[in-house]
Amino acid sequence: MNASYIPQFPESYWSVSADERDLYPKLEGNIEADVAVVGGGIAGITTAYLLAKEGFKVVLIEAGRLLNGTTAHTTAKITAQHDLIYDELIKQDGREKASLYYQANNEALQFIKDTIAKHDITCGYSMQDAYVYTDADSYINNLENEMKAYDLLGIAGEYVTSIPLQIPSKAAVVMRNQAQFHPLHYLNVLVDELIKAQGQIYEHTTAVDVEEGDSPRVLTSDGFQITCKQVVSCTHFPFYDGHGFYFARMHADRSYVLAVQTEEAYPGGMYISAEEPKRSIRYVDTEDASGLLLVGGQSHKTGQGICTINHYEALQQYALKNFRLDKIAYRWSAQDLITGDKIPFIGHIKASSRNVYIATGFHKWGMTNGTAAALLIRDQILNKQNPYADLYTPSRSVSWTTIKHIASDNFDVAKHLIAGKLEMAKMRPEDLSLDEGSVVTVQGKRAGAYKDEQGKLYLVDTTCTHMGCEVEWNNGERTWDCPCHGSRFSVQGEVIEGPAEKPLKRIE
Repeated sequence: MNASYIPQFPESYWSVSADERDLYPKLEGNIEADVAVVGGGIAGITTAYLLAKEGFKVVLIEAGRLLNGTTAHTTAKITAQHDLIYDELIKQDGREKASLYYQANNEALQFIKDTIAKHDITCGYSMQDAYVYTDADSYINNLENEMKAYDLLGIAGEYVTSIPLQIPSKAAVVMRNQAQFHPLHYLNVLVDELIKAQGQIYEHTTAVDVEEGDSPRVLTSDGFQITCKQVVSCTHFPFYDGHGFYFARMHADRSYVLAVQTEEAYPGGMYISAEEPKRSIRYVDTEDASGLLLVGGQSHKTGQGICTINHYEALQQYALKNFRLDKIAYRWSAQDLITGDKIPFIGHIKASSRNVYIATGFHKWGMTNGTAAALLIRDQILNKQNPYADLYTPSRSVSWTTIKHIASDNFDVAKHLIAGKLEMAKMRPEDLSLDEGSVVTVQGKRAGAYKDEQGKLYLVDTTCTHMGCEVEWNNGERTWDCPCHGSRFSVQGEVIEGPAEKPLKRIE
């Protein structure tokens, strides 16, 4: 393996290097609990951990394996510096809300630090300075405005004209004393603490609906139910919409990461470019002391844009140009949900629902936003005042700018819905090479086909089971992705990402 070789299959370093965990059972009957938490990522696990520590009987369920979704595919930066966001938030929502957003994420950072110290967690935690940098003259003003926002909000930061990392840059805004870690090593300890507090965990248990009421019930795909007092949905995309129309209020983005070994020493720091295409850079100390440089970016709406393997190739070319590469060890991608105003939806799923909560739309900054979500929902279930409730509430009013973003997203959905129906497939299943997928024609109708390395053919109906858009082949991940609302399916049609709940129909 060398710098010219991109691994054939996507694999997250976090997953590969995490301790092997026992399987948790599948739910095989009806149960009762105080709180049912759905979703086994950072938001769900932290929420379950916090509530179990408060004495609640907590059940945590996950459709697949714990920590196998977005949390396992992050770059794992723990920071309140979320790109160039504070100047935008001040203009969009005012100084007070922008300040609250910073405070919530800064408190989440501190919570993670304190929790690591409390449980003596070995997870590669290190404090780092976080930089938003630019090499484009046209972005200098953006950075200057962000620095003014820092000053206005009392955020400790600096405007600098050079950065420690030897890559092209003309200026940067730096936020000191941020952090990074191994997210799975951290969260596995929280899972252990949850079990010690008598929490229950069920894997391969898919929640499909909620029956609301004084004692809401979470319904699973196998026909079992969890009767509880409170339901918390932390399933990335909400498995239960609650008439909140979340599919129309967020869009799904994919981004990509290469984990590479380099021949040069790393000077420290976490970096993200202000301009497009985004470039995110951080370093990981590995157990074998070889170390890995994480180079990420190439964001695009799910199911849209160029052939997905080209995004990895673009990152490879960037890394080759700027670093002395030894080899590319891993590649992976992540899917993130973005709200119209870039502020997550955290809290009661709708204003009239007092015991069903939601946490979604973390805008690619799930380590702090997901932790902030858990802290907020814990307080709401405890009936404690939380200063961030109004900021994050899913029922919040939105600005005209946000409305325009939502309208643009939904126009984009309509465009892809129509385009998918009109697209004609030219290939036939027999035209496929080994390990190739494509939209094909089967008996005069559009279908999705993938031929694996042994020559076995998988055929599915390409109509997304959410709202009828036509899925597209993602050759970088070997999945079928919906360009409308971001649902993703395996080669056999199984749901990988919502909002779709039902698999694609198989074609024999």
